[in-house]
Amino acid sequence: MTTPRPEQVADATAPFARYGLPAGPGAEPGGAAFWAAVGGPVSVRDGAGWSTLFLWRGSSADRPVIEFESWSEPVPLGHLAGTDCWYAEVPMPARLRVTYRFLTAGEDGPTDGSGPTDGYGGREGHADPLNPAGAGGDRSLLATPDAPPQPYWPLLGPEDVLPVPRTRIRWTSVALGGRRTVRVQAVGGGGPLVLLLDGDDWLYLHPAVTAFEAAVADGALEPVTLVFLPSGDREGEFGCRPALWEAVRTELLPLIAESGVPCDPERLVVAGQSLGGLSALYAALEFPDLVSRVACQSGSFWWAPGATSRPDPLGGPVGGALAERLRAGADLSGLRIAFDVGEHEPRMLPHCELTETLTERAGAAVRVSRSPSGHDRAGWRHALLRDVAWALG
Repeated sequence: MTTPRPEQVADATAPFARYGLPAGPGAEPGGAAFWAAVGGPVSVRDGAGWSTLFLWRGSSADRPVIEFESWSEPVPLGHLAGTDCWYAEVPMPARLRVTYRFLTAGEDGPTDGSGPTDGYGGREGHADPLNPAGAGGDRSLLATPDAPPQPYWPLLGPEDVLPVPRTRIRWTSVALGGRRTVRVQAVGGGGPLVLLLDGDDWLYLHPAVTAFEAAVADGALEPVTLVFLPSGDREGEFGCRPALWEAVRTELLPLIAESGVPCDPERLVVAGQSLGGLSALYAALEFPDLVSRVACQSGSFWWAPGATSRPDPLGGPVGGALAERLRAGADLSGLRIAFDVGEHEPRMLPHCELTETLTERAGAAVRVSRSPSGHDRAGWRHALLRDVAWALG
């Protein structure tokens, strides 16, 4: 990595021309002509992977740092002396799609590394103002040039407002406690229910409504009815406990039926990521009459009781609690499940691979794929649409 540390000062020899940006007389880095030519991060080939240039325009007090979602440690930017230009060249592997944001110290922020152990506590998060691809108000998306496209997902900047389904259900759960708002959207006239765990992420960070509508209109997916289920206590609800699925069956589904939204609850697909993927497979094991179709991305199959309190949660038995349950005997002949995990999640792969194998041995119809990402919704987006379509058959 060729990025200067933040306490170092870059000079005019910084290699912006390598990325196709102006760097000569009249277009010096940090000048008006330079900023007019900038259009977000730029990647160039670097051996088998890529080198990506990130830029931030700000004051010397900003001291910006790039924070990536799961893929890399934070990367500090270097400052070009006498300008408002900060930059970092970040080596990236082939086929990577990643969420990131800039953290800045600001006029009153810490500049001495104080705060949490990463040294960047107390900073303010920002989307990349030079990048048109956003994920909510303070995050941006980047794909290396060799990453496959994600059809149907629109480019949305940090200022764009995502469409929110008009139908909302106020669910006061006896089984789970508390009240939450569940949004429901009939796409293409409605059809099989698609229960999106961590539903608020798919509502407010990634435009799932728009993407599903585009996929249905293109014929890549049959009409469906989306149910956006917000998470409460994620480990408490998703950690292989029956309460969530008993509540879905006896409380939530009747409320959806009463809402008047066209839907087919007999063909329910559960889509979950990370702990949500763990919970989806658990539901198929323990509630087969309810859950027989699953789209699972990066399922947390390392999970076992007490695992999250260990110094290394992923360091326990491969496959965790569900592998043990599957080895004990299970009939999953009625299950249709699509597994996906990121190519850049090396510690997740053994847990996922064993679970995939054991699930297929238990009789399930299994589809396995790998996405060009880490543990990141930036990569899960494409798998979500594709795998829901496959799960419906």
